[in-house]
Amino acid sequence: MVAAQTEMSAAQKNINKKLIIKYIRKPNNNTTMRITLLLVLSLTVHLSTAQITEAESKLRAAGTDTLLGWKKGGLFSLNFSQAAFSNWAAGGQNSLSLNTLASVFVNYKAKNYTWDNMLDVGYGLLQQGSATFKTDDKIDFSSKYGRIATKDWYYAALLNFKTQMSPGYNYPDDSTKISDLMSPGYLLAAIGMDYKPNTHFTAFIAPITVKNTIVTSTALADIGAFGVDPAEFDSNGVLISHGKMLRTEYGGYMRIVYKNTFFEDKSVTLLTKLDLFSNYLHNPENIDVSWETILGFRVNKYIVATVTVNVLYDDDIDVFVDKNRDGVIDFTGPRTQLKEVLGIGFAYKF
Repeated sequence: MVAAQTEMSAAQKNINKKLIIKYIRKPNNNTTMRITLLLVLSLTVHLSTAQITEAESKLRAAGTDTLLGWKKGGLFSLNFSQAAFSNWAAGGQNSLSLNTLASVFVNYKAKNYTWDNMLDVGYGLLQQGSATFKTDDKIDFSSKYGRIATKDWYYAALLNFKTQMSPGYNYPDDSTKISDLMSPGYLLAAIGMDYKPNTHFTAFIAPITVKNTIVTSTALADIGAFGVDPAEFDSNGVLISHGKMLRTEYGGYMRIVYKNTFFEDKSVTLLTKLDLFSNYLHNPENIDVSWETILGFRVNKYIVATVTVNVLYDDDIDVFVDKNRDGVIDFTGPRTQLKEVLGIGFAYKF
């Protein structure tokens, strides 16, 4: 619309210019009439130009306003599956599973600063025969405030918190807990620079970072789980002091986030987050890696397939390895951890 008005304005200017030249050059004894007509035509050109400029300004301001203010959205999914057998010659095990996932964001953008908030919560259970297993369990919250430095760069501060909701076991051993609520819990605070070239991508680089690992379970703290200092015993095996429930690390941190929707109907949603941390004071070459990807495929308005993949490596976390799957731990040590959850069910995207 603005382009059409601009073309009309240019055409009007050319016509008015020709008329002005025509009447100035035309011999006429009525000088007053000539001057009056000249002023009227000049005023018409000015008003026409002013109207176009005002229309362009309003549209540009409206376009700018759509980028500012609050932006909220997310994805909620509930996936359910069930299998039952009765006199089935091929054999089978009755099973029932339920997985939930909620990923929401609330962001605010002003002219000179931004505030981004993200919360991911997931939980899943599988009942197979008489046994119940946990298939997913996470709470991940982050909040980041940035003050503009240049066009795409911000001075920024970030706070990130991660934990789980219920006890975890090294199945098939379902009697010994290897994790629990706030065991572990991770609280990270960082100060650095944030690169935000658009609304889909952000890269936060922080040379000043404090990472706290929390283990509130005394039993897990005593064995030094998740890198905390273990309990101390004398030569007779008598407890001197319980394990530490807090471990603090100082280092550098990077967080990369990309989120977007694809195709005209926005039927595919992608969110991926990569966290990297290096401890300056202890094995800085061993970088902690946490990479999570959530991919959603919308079948229709309420049916969505979701795939969640988590890759985790922390040199300070010992993984209990049961090679033979017989409930006997063969050895412990740091390992690359992988978790994948696939579900098809009800979902709501907003």
